[in-house]
Amino acid sequence: MAADQHAKPVVPDKLYFKIGEVSRITGLPAYVLRFWETEFKGIHPKRTSTGQRMYRKSDVELILDIKHLLHEKKFTIRGAKQYLRDRRKASQAPPETLTLNEIRSELQQIRELLS
Repeated sequence: MAADQHAKPVVPDKLYFKIGEVSRITGLPAYVLRFWETEFKGIHPKRTSTGQRMYRKSDVELILDIKHLLHEKKFTIRGAKQYLRDRRKASQAPPETLTLNEIRSELQQIRELLS
């Protein structure tokens, strides 16, 4: 097995992708993309006036993440949803706060450096 078989495909830098383009980039059939759209709330392509799906780059990247979780990591759909939910919460968590003693110590070190 070649090392580059597991490399994540490069998503072209453009605003919108038609479902056929997303299918080619991800290697997934269009019906899978439509199904995942119903299962994973983070995938929400815009619709043109004719009803055609237009995926954003962030949608395509999320689809690639989901594909990795389901196909390579062997997650269930439910497990992948939970993993993505947990990852989103962790990225939104407030940064760790310093305790009062840590702040006091740092301020004392700064004071010593200045004197």
